[in-house]
Amino acid sequence: MNPIVLIPARLAATRLPNKPLADIEGLPMIVRVLRQAQAANLGPVAVAAGDSEIVDVVLAAGGRAVLTDPDLPSGSDRLVAALAELDPGGAHDVVINLQGDMPFVAPADIAACAGLLRDQPGCDIATIVEREASPEVRTNPDMVKAVLAMQADGKSGRALYFTRSTLYGDGPVWHHHGIYAYRRAALETFTAAKPSPLELREKLEQLRAMELGLTIWATVVDSAPISVDNPADLERARAFARQIGGRS
Repeated sequence: MNPIVLIPARLAATRLPNKPLADIEGLPMIVRVLRQAQAANLGPVAVAAGDSEIVDVVLAAGGRAVLTDPDLPSGSDRLVAALAELDPGGAHDVVINLQGDMPFVAPADIAACAGLLRDQPGCDIATIVEREASPEVRTNPDMVKAVLAMQADGKSGRALYFTRSTLYGDGPVWHHHGIYAYRRAALETFTAAKPSPLELREKLEQLRAMELGLTIWATVVDSAPISVDNPADLERARAFARQIGGRS
């Protein structure tokens, strides 16, 4: 495999405007994500930015960034636009989509996600899940659940469905988190297709991939990366940064 890690980011977030530039104990959030991605040591890392302000911050931190059309409909479309500039010849056959609002994502989790593509030849898209941390996961529609056909070792499984609905019955519930590793052909197939009926129903992009016949696998991680979606999440991230010693 020859992976590239891309981090889509834009300023126009409704719940937390200018989110990628939010200060977390002396570092903009997007820079923290960039550094975690670099620490995974999987390949080149770049930010697919929807705004010039993000590009400027990334370049000032010594990173690489590509300015993409701010009106692109999704982060996945932003990845394809960035690839057209960074790798027009298609040398990178695996594309890792790392969300720009996970400032403390573990490099090992990024690597484990990509490793599924190496270990499972039939896997088109890889992602991560964790075992439910509380009963709230089962009923909260903001917490996406993955229905998996687990391997015997319990460390990974093939995705059968993703849902916001309540899951019943015995057995673990797998809480899904938005890190994806795509085979490049799968990413191109996915972004070329229109939103699918199940995607529109559940408001989950990965269901488009499943309706297209693409196979998704998930690896189990020990704990969820902090995801910053609102001011309360940002304060939690800042507190965590202070706990681990401020600057990374």
